[in-house]
Amino acid sequence: MLLDVGGGVGAIHHALLDAGVRDATQVDASAAYIEAARDEAARRGHADRVHFMHGDFVELSPDVPDADVVTLDRVICCYPDMNALVGRAADKARRLLGAVYPPGVWWMRLGVRAINVLMRVRRSAFRVFVHSPAAIEAILRLHGFERIESRRTLVWEIALYERRDGSLESARRG
Repeated sequence: MLLDVGGGVGAIHHALLDAGVRDATQVDASAAYIEAARDEAARRGHADRVHFMHGDFVELSPDVPDADVVTLDRVICCYPDMNALVGRAADKARRLLGAVYPPGVWWMRLGVRAINVLMRVRRSAFRVFVHSPAAIEAILRLHGFERIESRRTLVWEIALYERRDGSLESARRG
């Protein structure tokens, strides 16, 4: 089972379903993205294997099923309360959590400020964030995850975390 948080048009879950994942849940705040992902699921023959949930993942999380794998692909940078988003995603992950987010470098923070100024000028409420990669990792460690793989491109940090043995129940209690 896969949980794709902020899955957009569904690229991650479609690729993993093609690779053998049995089923997936996508949660997205954008109705347009959910509709596009639903259309693509039908086109690919995945319609009966994907469950779509529309809304804010943090708010919906009590009703979102746990999954073996949770993905946060370029969604952490779109959410103001990183602690809640990453913590709730970690609570849902039984085994692996993959995350893609901007690196915390000065030029990325400067670029994001420029994007946010443009959004403000356009009267859009949407904002982008560069959350501290160390803070993201600290939250995941508190929830029992350890980084097992990472890569960095010019604009993205790509990290894969694995739950340490026996840590799921202690994470839920604490």
